Amino acid sequence: MQSNRVQLSLAVPIARLALSHGKQNVIDIEMMDDFVHAMDEIESHREISVLAISGAGEHFSSGVDIPSHTRERAEEMLRKFHNIIRRLVKTPKVTLAVVRGYCLGGGAELAMVSDIVITTEGAHWGFPEIQLGCYPPVAASALAVVVGQKRAAELVLTGRSFDGQEAASMGLANRAVPADKLREAAAECETRLAALSPAALAHAKRALYAWDAVHLEKGLARAEEIYLKQLINTEDAQEGVRAWGEKRKPVWRGQ
Repeated sequence: MQSNRVQLSLAVPIARLALSHGKQNVIDIEMMDDFVHAMDEIESHREISVLAISGAGEHFSSGVDIPSHTRERAEEMLRKFHNIIRRLVKTPKVTLAVVRGYCLGGGAELAMVSDIVITTEGAHWGFPEIQLGCYPPVAASALAVVVGQKRAAELVLTGRSFDGQEAASMGLANRAVPADKLREAAAECETRLAALSPAALAHAKRALYAWDAVHLEKGLARAEEIYLKQLINTEDAQEGVRAWGEKRKPVWRGQ
């Protein structure tokens, strides 16, 4: 499968999906639709046991495009992006995120919900949505399970960036490797998984996340409700997106 936004190749038992949109692989509505179509294709093949997700070019993804955060488009954006998150969490395929360059916002959330993550040491991670006057619903719902409550609060509430080494040290990634070793590390992981039973992997994954999946669904539904019914109607949320478009510093009013 080839599309404008997603590149998919199948080499049983591995499916490789590369985000492909401009230099930074920005996730827009079209990419979200293409991603779901790719998931449909992957899940139609029972012999596929592993889904490796990467970014075409120098970056994994700098996140969801800023114009999709407006009041007019936020509901569609969250519905479609969170559908991807839910599909990744529920898929019986083992998901492997291979990260380099920018891994921000929605891109970091895609990596966060993957089963295994290999990142370069110098990758640029972060959940910067708070700097736009909003917040990352997936991270707000599930990041604490991965890195602990205090770290999750710091990352979501400050929006600070951090490198791949720190991502690995806090549990967001399994391994941080030098940039020239990323392909080798990913291939090694793929080889290990490819030697295993697709059925056994699928059932083991289902058992592994049985408890967390319930909490993620409840937390994500609540985060969506707060975002769409409260946050998006504030002046600050609108100001953040407007300031980004006008390339200036936002003026917050606290309302």
